[in-house]
Amino acid sequence: MGTPQNQAPPPQHQGDGSAPVRTNTLAIAAFASSFIIGVTGVILGFIALNQIKTTGERGRGLAIAALVVGCAYTVIFAYLTVAVFSSEGLGS
Repeated sequence: MGTPQNQAPPPQHQGDGSAPVRTNTLAIAAFASSFIIGVTGVILGFIALNQIKTTGERGRGLAIAALVVGCAYTVIFAYLTVAVFSSEGLGS
């Protein structure tokens, strides 16, 4: 049977007696900030990917998701900015 619902799953170990593999904190911050300020998520996402490559931490998927969401938000924001400040506006 699986793990009971009220208990946390056991920590993941590498098998050699070392500490569990951590999730990169910057990847988490990049993902969270990409929904607020897209450019910040992109920048932090690139930095997090570089850190993950060198340290072997988890969080690569979060960093990539931050890049995707941050780029999408940046493109949407740029489009809306151009549309609002153009002479024709959104609907014309």
